[in-house]
Amino acid sequence: MKKLFPSMLTLLLIFTLSGISYAAKEPTKTPIPITHPISAEESNVLLLRLDEIKAMDKAGMNAMEKKALRKEVKSIQGRLATGGVYISAGALIIIILLLIILL
Repeated sequence: MKKLFPSMLTLLLIFTLSGISYAAKEPTKTPIPITHPISAEESNVLLLRLDEIKAMDKAGMNAMEKKALRKEVKSIQGRLATGGVYISAGALIIIILLLIILL
């Protein structure tokens, strides 16, 4: 009994203090940048640029140029896709059921 109390106290102390070091670590995920909605004119310019890239002859380009174009296309598509609201099928069913019950 005399050995049990100090060992349990030591174990409790180790588990209590080990959480402090984990809380002090930097977050691994990068924060998502907040983007503002784009205007209709800006979206038209971006769509025209996508059409220009699609019409380009990429056969004569080297790998670095193609990679740069892919990166530009992905960034443009990301800017055009922001601002949407998505509802899953399960959430839609729950909303409909709540509306039926409440009304």
